[in-house]
Amino acid sequence: MKIVVLEGSPNKNGSSNLLAENFIRGAEEAGHSIQIIDAAHVNVHPCTGCIHCGYEGPCVQKDDVEGIRAKILDADMLVFVTPLYYFGMSAQLKLLIDRFCAFNGSIQRKRMKSALLTVAWNSDDWTFDALEAHYQTLVRYLNFKDMGMILGTGCGTPEMTQQSRFPKMAYDLGTKLK
Repeated sequence: MKIVVLEGSPNKNGSSNLLAENFIRGAEEAGHSIQIIDAAHVNVHPCTGCIHCGYEGPCVQKDDVEGIRAKILDADMLVFVTPLYYFGMSAQLKLLIDRFCAFNGSIQRKRMKSALLTVAWNSDDWTFDALEAHYQTLVRYLNFKDMGMILGTGCGTPEMTQQSRFPKMAYDLGTKLK
């Protein structure tokens, strides 16, 4: 399976990318091919709502989205990776997802698989409620088949994350993909 991992953390060595590394290792060991898109460091501009794309592209903005679009539409699965910022995904990942507007129909028709890997400092039982709801709405709207969510509570630093159960859970998720 071709998997695109959308890393949304501005901290390349942070806890969410630690989960991504473990997921990737597991998925590669299971025979899947991985393409990483560092959504936090690509040249992506905000959607202007001009609808020039007609919801099926191309977008009038000349940034990295057309190349990203090709990679996404060539994939069988998208993995969303983000730290929890004020109970949602990072602005950098959200910016890229907003630009899916220019190829929603193509994504919907693919019926791709998806997963969410995320971390947060706090451990309250409601910590991920808003992000889970957003992710589940994306799954429903884009006709994804959810393969799982790793919701890493108590992962405020990479050291805390490394000592938690979440890296192994991300690795296991990668190994179990069919």
